[in-house]
Amino acid sequence: MSEQKAFKLNIDENDIAWLAIDVPGEKMNTLQAAFAQEMEEVFTQLEKKKSSIKGLILHSLKPDNFVAGADVRMLDACTTVDEAQALAEKGQQMFQHLSDLPYPVVAAIHGPCLGGGLELALACDYRVCTDSDKTRLGLPEVQLGLLPGSGGTQRLPRLIGLLPSLDLILTGKQLRAKKAKKLGVVDAVVPDTILLDVAKSFVEKNGGGKKAKRKVSTKEKLISNTGLGRKVIFEQAAKKTHEKTRGNYPAADAILEVIRTGLEKGFEKGQQKEAQRFAELVMTPESKALRSIFFATTEMKKENGSDAEPLTVKRAAVLGGGLMGAGISHVSVAKAKVPVRIKDVSNDGVLNALKYNHKLFETQRKRRILSKAQVQEKMLQLSGGIDFTSFNHADIVIEAVFEDLELKQSIVADIEDNAKDSTVFATNTSSLPISQIAEKAKRPENVVGLHYFSPVEKMPLVEVIPHAGTSDEAISTVVEFARKQGKTPIVVKDCAGFYVNRILAPYMNEAAQVLMSGEPIGHLDKALLNFGFPVGPITLLDEVGVDIGAKIMPILVNELGDRFKGPDVFDKLLNDGRKGRKSGKGFYTYKGKKKEVDKSVYKLLGLSPESKMAQNDMAMRCVLPMLNEAVRCLDEGIIRSPRDGDIGAIFGIGFPPFLGGPFRYMDQIGIKKLVEIMNEHAEKYGDRFAPCDGLLTRAGLDKPFYE
Repeated sequence: MSEQKAFKLNIDENDIAWLAIDVPGEKMNTLQAAFAQEMEEVFTQLEKKKSSIKGLILHSLKPDNFVAGADVRMLDACTTVDEAQALAEKGQQMFQHLSDLPYPVVAAIHGPCLGGGLELALACDYRVCTDSDKTRLGLPEVQLGLLPGSGGTQRLPRLIGLLPSLDLILTGKQLRAKKAKKLGVVDAVVPDTILLDVAKSFVEKNGGGKKAKRKVSTKEKLISNTGLGRKVIFEQAAKKTHEKTRGNYPAADAILEVIRTGLEKGFEKGQQKEAQRFAELVMTPESKALRSIFFATTEMKKENGSDAEPLTVKRAAVLGGGLMGAGISHVSVAKAKVPVRIKDVSNDGVLNALKYNHKLFETQRKRRILSKAQVQEKMLQLSGGIDFTSFNHADIVIEAVFEDLELKQSIVADIEDNAKDSTVFATNTSSLPISQIAEKAKRPENVVGLHYFSPVEKMPLVEVIPHAGTSDEAISTVVEFARKQGKTPIVVKDCAGFYVNRILAPYMNEAAQVLMSGEPIGHLDKALLNFGFPVGPITLLDEVGVDIGAKIMPILVNELGDRFKGPDVFDKLLNDGRKGRKSGKGFYTYKGKKKEVDKSVYKLLGLSPESKMAQNDMAMRCVLPMLNEAVRCLDEGIIRSPRDGDIGAIFGIGFPPFLGGPFRYMDQIGIKKLVEIMNEHAEKYGDRFAPCDGLLTRAGLDKPFYE
């Protein structure tokens, strides 16, 4: 039996060559090193018929994707810079060969066309894509700590101009079809049914020769086609990039260098620099960490938290029309595409949730993601009231009311009286044990925790928390439903604070200790921003709410012990009306978008601020207690694996992605070295820094978290 190939060439009766991509045994087309040999054979066949071929059309035989990128596993197989460089050069040569064909080459794109897939399409003369919502185009390599390595950094700026291509390559953002057409990435956007016909028409119209060169706008001539214009752009881009990355992501600087080289020294020199810098980035710890996140999330998509088959969720209900309830109803309609019934104690609550949804859909309409008719269609999927009307049709009920145990228990009873026997009851709580919420339930097997993070429509993580009596079917159902809502779910054990809040608390407490030692608020926040967190700890407390922190901390102290005790600051702040952003002041004052340190808070706390500690020392002091608690969570079975712990910390609290998560970061430092650092801190600042038993054992055995 002949070996199946990924590239299949066929020349029709009109002398048009059709090159179909269909990677055997895979749902998604990805580019692999082995395909270079296949493509060489294709080029040899094309060469033989060179004089008669009118054009070539590249298309995918997969029903919902063009090429989703290069196979990232290839990069992990590289052990040296030279191997990685050879990989990039092979890709460049293959695409250059395609670009050099003497007749029009058209890419017919439906579904994801990302990374190496878009680089392949950029090597063609024309690109036609479908108007399907599945179609996305982009170069997301920067999100893996890399840059496009097969000519993308050179072809895209020449196609659409310097500024828009910098925006795409530096952010890794993905374009919908209409936006891709507007920017000039594609030449036509058409319905899926006529994609191949339109691609064929591009060959027929341009059969006599190659595509005319792109017309350069006057603005582009002034900006990127002059030495001064380019200098200004690259200086501004470098400045903005550094503000965002704070020097933690080497790929960003490499992208600027490679694109600049190509524009100033020519395409060939640009490609050489691209292959060289790509290879160097492949071997960096930052890229390895970011790739580990990619592999982890890919693995997790295949897991359901238990072996049971999930129930199909056709209808959902949400209890509570506040910010959390409104956000949960939004992702259920917008992403999971199920109708949602919202119940609140007042019609105003329901109305607020509907308004919140409408505002989010309207934002999408203004950005031309949704049409007016689609907004109306989505709003019709939402209904609400103050009673349990239609709750008997709900397959899942998600509760998002106040953190009050008696209230939540009474709601469980209400749902058991008004819903089906099979309805799963998911409670969104950040601190109450699920076993207590399910204590008086008639059907405790249906009760499970589903902890969202605020704002729900933006935060990617949910914690799924079964109690001892939760059925496997209920676990699978909420994991699957959360995934359909666009979330990354991790299954965690039922314990105070679960995982994310439990490791966040010691970090926040230590930040408060540093602050009470007299370090300025802005200086402390900046130290953790430079370390790689998206916001500083003091800003985070203001965002979450001082009142929320004041509620959660005593629960953790009560359940887990004195190590969770922080400095006594909450009462002083709350008595002064400082709840954080929501009340207009906390540690900072908020006026519209303007935010500045409220210096009067120093007097309130009896402090005279003076910067004494180095920023890195401050950052380590806050991070070490978090690492210690993460190890305890692993050893107590709160999380199922270091992988889940890393994903939970990155997606739940913004632990720096380039470090790979707390467990990869500890491996990177070295467990023995980490124990030494913690012991030094314990001598200096107190027993709360003493390394936990799990760390001491692993240091003794010289055993990392990841083998």
